[in-house]
Amino acid sequence: MNIFKLTATAALLSMLGACTAADRLASIGATPALSAIEDPTAQVNYRPVTMPMPETVVASYQPNSLFRTDARGFFKDQRAHRIGDILTVNVTIDDRAQIANQTARGRTSTNNAGVGGAIGSIFGALAPGLSSTDIDVSSGVNDAGTGSVNRSESLETQVAVVVTQILPNGNLVIEGHQEVRVNFEVRDLVVAGIVRPEDISSNNTIESSKIAEARIAYGGRGQITDVQQPRYGQQVLDAILPF
Repeated sequence: MNIFKLTATAALLSMLGACTAADRLASIGATPALSAIEDPTAQVNYRPVTMPMPETVVASYQPNSLFRTDARGFFKDQRAHRIGDILTVNVTIDDRAQIANQTARGRTSTNNAGVGGAIGSIFGALAPGLSSTDIDVSSGVNDAGTGSVNRSESLETQVAVVVTQILPNGNLVIEGHQEVRVNFEVRDLVVAGIVRPEDISSNNTIESSKIAEARIAYGGRGQITDVQQPRYGQQVLDAILPF
């Protein structure tokens, strides 16, 4: 039964490989075909988006007035100030650090003990075969350590975040995620923190340096990242081996 399963699996893989090779040979010299426009909500992996939203304000009209309460006023402040509003963060990180440490420590001790003299003081003479300096103990400890840090990080990009909470003092809690996939690698950017409404510029943007409790993560996942990481077995050994 096991031989039959292995044979069937090998045959299936060979057929798939042959189909892939045939498709690639058929597409030589041709431009890549674009996907057809489809309804996004009809896709298999589609999921409705749920985000924090502000409280619903019932529209009301005033007699003999052309305006209503839910209208977008021309002179209103269009900067993010409510839950669910979108804010653009200009992420600018340019950090450099150079640290060097060097330590040295040493200690030496020597102890001499005359066993024969000690025993002879009891019997009135030196014990046979023992001199007055039969035990000689010496020890030494030397420690030396050096360490250095030379780090340089630079990141400049933009990401749109959503206001998720309004604190009692009026500050806004923001969080946003951005993913970009190129071939088989996904670049992931996460920005979260607390901002003051006064720090938001007139074009609804804010600098990352003005975000309190900022949490900025920039990384990726995919084939390239997987190759750069040690294998799971090596990570387990690094975690449990004491040497």
